[in-house]
Amino acid sequence: MSFLEVTSFLWDGFLISLLIFAVTLLCGAPLGLPIAFCSMSKFKVIKSISKVIVWIVRGIPLMLQIFIIYYVPGLLFKFPLFSQIDRYMFMNYGVADAGRITAVLIAFTLNYACYFSEIYRGGIESISRGQYEAGYVLGLTKSQIFRKIVLKQVIKRIVPPMSNEIITLIKDTALANCIVVCEIIKQAKELAATKALVWPLFYTGVFYLVFVGILTIVLGKVEKKLDYFRS
Repeated sequence: MSFLEVTSFLWDGFLISLLIFAVTLLCGAPLGLPIAFCSMSKFKVIKSISKVIVWIVRGIPLMLQIFIIYYVPGLLFKFPLFSQIDRYMFMNYGVADAGRITAVLIAFTLNYACYFSEIYRGGIESISRGQYEAGYVLGLTKSQIFRKIVLKQVIKRIVPPMSNEIITLIKDTALANCIVVCEIIKQAKELAATKALVWPLFYTGVFYLVFVGILTIVLGKVEKKLDYFRS
C-alpha cells in the first residue's frame, strides 16, 4: 500500500475516534453539572448516592467499564443487546459496529461526566461565601447570584482542568478497540496483521499530535479570552 492509501485507511478510523470524542464531550460535559449538584446536595441520601457513583466510575479503569457495558447485558439477561444492534443495523442499513460504538459512547459519556462533575464541584466550591452574601445584600436571588456572579468565575477556574480532560479524551478513544471498534489504532493493527505493515501503528501518533495541537491552540485562546475574570 502507498503512503496515501495508508493515510486514507487510517483517516477512516480517525473519523470514528473523532465521533467518540465529539459525542462524549457534547453529552458528558452537560451531564457532569447535575451530577456535581447532586454531590453538593444538602440531602444526604442524594449526596451519598452521587458520591458513590462518582467514586465507582472514577475508580474502575475505562477499558473495564467498556467491557461491563458491552458484555454484562448478555451475561445477566441472556440478551446481547449491543450485538443485536450491530446485527440489525448492518443487515438493514449496512452500518457496521453500530452496537459496539453505542456501548463505547455510553461508557465514555458516563466516565467523563463523573470526571467533569468533580471539576465543576471544585470550581463552584472554590467561590468564597462572601460573594454569595454580597449578592444577597444586593437583593439577588440564589439563582441570580449563581448566573451573574458565580458562574463566570467558575468557568474561568475550570478551563485549565477541563482542557486537560478534553485532551486526555481524544487519546482515550484508542480504548474503543478493546471491543473491536474500528478506530484508528484498530485500523493500524489490521494493516499490521493483514499487510505486514508496522509503521502505520507509529504513524497514528501524527494524527493525535496534530489534533491535540489544534485543541491546545483553541483552548489556549479560550483561556486567554477569560483573562478579564482574573482577580
